[in-house]
Amino acid sequence: MKEVKQFQAESKQLLNLMINSIYTNKEIFLRELISNASDAIDKYRYLSLTNVDKYPALEHFIRITLDKNNRTISISDNGIGMSKEELIQNLGTIAKSGSKDFLEKIKKAKDNKDLEIIGQFGVGFYSAFMVAESIEVISRSAKFKNAYKFTSDGQENYTIEDATKEENGTEIIVKLKKNTKDENYDMFLDSYNIESLVKKYSDYIRYPIKMLITHQEQDKDENGNPIKDKYHEVSEDKTLNSMIPIWKKNKSEIKDEEINEFYKNKFNDYESPLIHQIISVEGLVDYKALIFVPSHIPYDLYSENYEKGLTLYAKGIFIKDKCKELVPDYLKFVKGLVDSDDFNLNISREMLQQSPIMRKIADNIEKKIIDKLKETKTNDFETYKKFYELYGEHIKFGIYSSYGAKKDLLEDLLIFKTLNHNEEYISLKQYKEEMKDGQKFIYYASGETIEQILMLPQMEKYKNEKIDVLLLDKRVDEFAIMMLHDFDKTEFKSISSDESEELSKEEKDKLDALTAENKRLLDNLTNGLKGIVDEVNLSSKLINSPVCISTKQGLSLGMEKTLNEQPGLDEDHQIKSSKILELNPNHPLFEAFKKLNNDSEQEKYASLLYDEALLLEGFDIKDKKSFVSKLNELFLKAFNK
Repeated sequence: MKEVKQFQAESKQLLNLMINSIYTNKEIFLRELISNASDAIDKYRYLSLTNVDKYPALEHFIRITLDKNNRTISISDNGIGMSKEELIQNLGTIAKSGSKDFLEKIKKAKDNKDLEIIGQFGVGFYSAFMVAESIEVISRSAKFKNAYKFTSDGQENYTIEDATKEENGTEIIVKLKKNTKDENYDMFLDSYNIESLVKKYSDYIRYPIKMLITHQEQDKDENGNPIKDKYHEVSEDKTLNSMIPIWKKNKSEIKDEEINEFYKNKFNDYESPLIHQIISVEGLVDYKALIFVPSHIPYDLYSENYEKGLTLYAKGIFIKDKCKELVPDYLKFVKGLVDSDDFNLNISREMLQQSPIMRKIADNIEKKIIDKLKETKTNDFETYKKFYELYGEHIKFGIYSSYGAKKDLLEDLLIFKTLNHNEEYISLKQYKEEMKDGQKFIYYASGETIEQILMLPQMEKYKNEKIDVLLLDKRVDEFAIMMLHDFDKTEFKSISSDESEELSKEEKDKLDALTAENKRLLDNLTNGLKGIVDEVNLSSKLINSPVCISTKQGLSLGMEKTLNEQPGLDEDHQIKSSKILELNPNHPLFEAFKKLNNDSEQEKYASLLYDEALLLEGFDIKDKKSFVSKLNELFLKAFNK
């Protein structure tokens, strides 16, 4: 007997909302129906564990059947099945819950971008109406003998009637819509497309997903030779999914070759990963993950279109390709996947809810990745150096962008080329262990290149006294150092800082006396550079070079340049460091300036000293014409004497 049941007035509106607003692509329906079939088998297996007499063990499977003539795709299982009441309750969710109250909750949740309210309703089945002209569901409950059929076109009503089914389980028959100018529904009748979709979305469903695959084979004669232009059809019952994810195997079972091939196939890379990591966590939150560090920088890593994130699975079911919530920005270069039974999913399984569980997993993954990098640094320094050359700036960005909050997590990952180690990398720990007796600071110098840094005038003192200096040739370096402030309670100091000198009382007294003796010259030079530098001082840090520029308050010339290159920053809002022109009192150029005829000449040519210092620091001169003109004047005066 066929029973016709009417949907409530709001049902169609609710169905349209789910199909058109929640699901983003039509192929999702296959994943949803397969996932429901897997859930039904899970329920049967659970019952068979506690009552094997009533629910005997079965060889479970999910089958997909394509019928091109009738334009149907069927998904069947031998799981728990449904009774008549369960068909109405489960598949009639819209009929049962299609009240105005439920519709209002859905709309409110959608408007607030909070779909948690609808995550509790198992309505993934209705995604099939995106492609279906009508749907039949034939089901027999393992608890009863009778079978029933549910039929609906998703419009005004649905029917329930008696049916015949030999075994428990459910078969869903989707009659596809006809093609339109904009939509091709025939693609779901192509076995190759279905095989690809299963591989993409349901490859790790734990039960075999089977489909009869038909292909052409060439006929052969009695001697086994192929007959030209004669073929016959051959059908093969093929399992489409691999079932056991590589990340769910025991670590001892996974060989490096296997995981490398998985990475290359999964993430379309031609090289094996530089570093891989298998994570398995059990406790308050359970999850498994595979993390990879590519052996080369992804080609689009620095483009605006680059999407960070890990591939997301729930119970082995593909949910999302780039789940950005799972990795922080500074680790955006990592690739991988996460699989957990604990994720809260919305109605479509496509969007992940923001939840404490999500944050816990993300935080834990971040710490696990950092621990792996520290382990690599300790046990395989050559590999770590390759990693650092590729991605070291990201680690420093993590320190800077967190305003030092990630200092304790990341500082041990930092390595630097240094003056005393022939430009080889060392850690901050090694630097501190090798500090000279009485040395109070960890010294660093910055510039565009290592070669330029080594030529800095200020470097002469440190070379002479064999004091090691960190060589910072990346723009983010100084900003990261500024946020670190210290390492193991030892502060960082730039050799270009006016506070970097550690003078004895005797040295300080000598410098003070020289300053007093040359006060008039220093005042004249200060006047000549008014608005350009804040002070002109004598220095004890210079040996061979005549001048250098120091800065105050931690803002170096390099940092000033980087900050002023920010887009949208006009000239009136340029950031300026507090500069000091330092002179070498033992250099012949200093003596030459003392011999200039009068105060006005000393003021006039002061800019030559500043421009020379800029050149020695590796920076460009703004007014080249003035520089050349004044230099030529001095040449002519010298030649005419």
